[in-house]
Amino acid sequence: MPNYAMRMTRNQHARLRAHLLPNGGAEAVALALCGRRSGEDRHVFLVRDIVPVPHSFCSTRRPDRVTWPTETVEPLVRSAYGLGQAIVKFHSHRSSYREFSSLDDQSDKQLFSSISSLLGDGLPHASVIMLPDGSCTGRAIEDGVEFRPMHSISVVGDSILRWDGGADPAEQGFSRRNVQVFGMGTVARLRTMAAAIVGCSGTGSVVIEQLARLGIGRLVLIDPDVVEEKNLNRILNSGKEDAYLGKPKVFVLASAIARMGLGQDVLPLPFNLITRRAIREVAACDVVFGCTDGAEARHVLNRLATFYLMPYIDVGVRLDADGSGGISNITGAVHYLQPGGSSLLSRGVYTIEQVEAEELRRTNLETYRARRNEGYIRGLDENRPGVINVNMFFASLAVYEFLGRLHEFRNLPNKSYAVVRGNLMEPLLATEVDGESCDVLSRHIGRGDVEPLLERPDMS
Repeated sequence: MPNYAMRMTRNQHARLRAHLLPNGGAEAVALALCGRRSGEDRHVFLVRDIVPVPHSFCSTRRPDRVTWPTETVEPLVRSAYGLGQAIVKFHSHRSSYREFSSLDDQSDKQLFSSISSLLGDGLPHASVIMLPDGSCTGRAIEDGVEFRPMHSISVVGDSILRWDGGADPAEQGFSRRNVQVFGMGTVARLRTMAAAIVGCSGTGSVVIEQLARLGIGRLVLIDPDVVEEKNLNRILNSGKEDAYLGKPKVFVLASAIARMGLGQDVLPLPFNLITRRAIREVAACDVVFGCTDGAEARHVLNRLATFYLMPYIDVGVRLDADGSGGISNITGAVHYLQPGGSSLLSRGVYTIEQVEAEELRRTNLETYRARRNEGYIRGLDENRPGVINVNMFFASLAVYEFLGRLHEFRNLPNKSYAVVRGNLMEPLLATEVDGESCDVLSRHIGRGDVEPLLERPDMS
């Protein structure tokens, strides 16, 4: 049975809350058209468009009941037909009662049996209850009549809100010190979450180590490269034998996590991110860490996080050395990106020209070298130095940022920390707020599975 989940943006959640929980204390209804991350292992509903059912359309609105005309579903059925999209019903409970009532059961079976029959694609849909505090609980509906529990519902905004449908996992002995700092709620939430780490070298290996020891439930590791001797100064848990044998970095780190014995599920993928398998596995996770300096990988990750409504934490380090033992610059930055906000592109972290140059280097190295020699391609540094203490500092900031989004403990609100920049020559940390929505990516919010994947021809 698929592990069902749902994600939405903070603006979508705010809009639903304003409509479903107005003054007056009566229940209300809204509908949503959703993209999907479909699959037998995990099925995620991704809110795309919200259609509130006007209060005036409802024949009955009381604190314990709402009756509404199902004709309002017809435009959504037309929009979803042939595209594999999902229809989700939201309604409010004006008490703290988190369960679906027998009346809800009857209503959902009538509604979704009709929707499933009309769409005829055999895909599941969903029904969600919003409670007075804005929290949500839900269920997937298969074939219009079979109710399945929703594993989690997440809101990705300045903070990451998450409501788990199952029982909290039991406290593990190793996590007691973590509980002392973050509380049982946050530690238990981590245990139900999956994180993807793209890039498993200097910063990535440190992020992986910390997430594993914090007790996150699942780790997906993505990096196509093998361990080399030049990596041994900064990849945690790697050794001379790994370099001699040319072991894939992801296998070395997966073995280290297994030796910890903390019970995590680990999926090592020795692939380039720009493959269908890697994209789909990242999309199944709850958060993605980008630990690569490449413009193309960053562009794909930002696009993926928008299509699949994921929080994306990017960490980058720059160390300029003169080759004679002198250091002229040590800087780094951690970016927190949320769907509907600004992007690494709109923040000026990379340019489309850099993305195109890196894509050419990946797909046609001979042409890339010729164009670089002719002066058509500039600004790609292929051999920048890296050392473990600098990488660990900024990788720790990235994990710290993730924890701060799950558990608000900082003095300033989370919106103040869209970017955290560090200059270790001073030393100095500076923060920035989020900018305007990215025009390039905003139209893709919640689209999920499309063909070709991420609308990239090389993913068809």
